Amino acid sequence: MSASDTGRGTKPTFRSLLVTGARGFIGRHLARSAAAGGWWVAGLGHGGFPDAAEWGLSRWLNADVTGANLDLVARGAELDALVHLAGGSSVAASLEAPLEDFERTVTTSARLLEWVRTAAPRTRVVLVSSAAVYGSGHTGLIPETAPQSPSSPYGFHKSIMEQLGASYRGSYGLDVEVVRLFSVYGPGLAKQLIWDLSRRLEAGASRLELAGTGDEARDFLHVSDAVRLLVLTASSGQSTDWVMNGGTGTATRVREIAARVAEAFGRAHVELLFTGERRAGDPVQLVADVARARARGFVPAVTLEAGLADTLASYGAAPR
Repeated sequence: MSASDTGRGTKPTFRSLLVTGARGFIGRHLARSAAAGGWWVAGLGHGGFPDAAEWGLSRWLNADVTGANLDLVARGAELDALVHLAGGSSVAASLEAPLEDFERTVTTSARLLEWVRTAAPRTRVVLVSSAAVYGSGHTGLIPETAPQSPSSPYGFHKSIMEQLGASYRGSYGLDVEVVRLFSVYGPGLAKQLIWDLSRRLEAGASRLELAGTGDEARDFLHVSDAVRLLVLTASSGQSTDWVMNGGTGTATRVREIAARVAEAFGRAHVELLFTGERRAGDPVQLVADVARARARGFVPAVTLEAGLADTLASYGAAPR
């Protein structure tokens, strides 16, 4: 097995970044954004990636997160930063296969942190976590200091990943930061609410039946803003507030998102039906307190209206 250089240059010329999970939804956008900002970017993850260079990657390795593979993909580069996106990516999948989710999130994080400790101790590590660590029972804006009560294996495993980061930060002095992303959406995301609604509307659904009450509140963050925050975290100075929410601080109800998507497809009068059933691991409210992110200089640039238009246009037939 060997890492593939993509023709964008084999040695870092500016700042150097390694992204695990670089073939995933957020990983692709992160690699492209960082490369556009002058970073040399290498990626590690699963699957063939023939268009890796188009997404900003100078090097790609299709492999698990292990010490040997990290050595291989980082060869010749003194990494300035590492953004760890590899891991479980779905509450539903974690409920179906909790052991697999544990291995993808917890085991890979432990391997990665141990590799940084022994091979790249001056590298800044950004662990990408999730609002799922907060779980249920929260009202209003959720600060980073809020109690954690995960309601799914996915949330528990992200919380354990954060604890591993705290351990390596405290015991070995590693430069570890945690970013808890809320509801990230955007072009290329082929799952979750907006994508599901779009597929059903394109198929001609006369009504949209959804779980819950429709009053569940979420904090929708466009992927371009999410990756700006990750790049900012990767490049900023050390902070005592090393755990940070990634969101907008604005609550949007599920029924509002459904209505907006239907309207964008010229189906404003489609019937919305909510079953009242709550899916396992699905809290009523998850909206970020973003004071720490704003203190770092982060302000979301994409409005929900613009972000939805951008996202829906990427799902094949453009909304009417």
